[in-house]
Amino acid sequence: MALISLEEAKQYLRVDTEDEDAMIAILLSSAGRLCADVARLSDEKWAAVDNDDKDATLVSVRETMRVAILYALGYMFEHREDADHHELTLRLRSLLFGIREGVV
Repeated sequence: MALISLEEAKQYLRVDTEDEDAMIAILLSSAGRLCADVARLSDEKWAAVDNDDKDATLVSVRETMRVAILYALGYMFEHREDADHHELTLRLRSLLFGIREGVV
């Protein structure tokens, strides 16, 4: 199970039809990967965060990642034509500061 389902994403974006499901799914995947990269999560840690594992140590990371992913998704959805990815990345760094992994 993914951290955010397509239905949750559509509800967040206030999209009622199925016309844009494919695009929303792509943006959702991109937002998740972007947030994982900004948070400097390894592939293993991201997989643990993104699945349905009941690990209590990941609860706060999941909550923070959900907010960041929804923010990134909303930004990319609304700014499809004129997205400023540098601005988006800076905002995500601020949102994810508390869970960012150190550079090895």
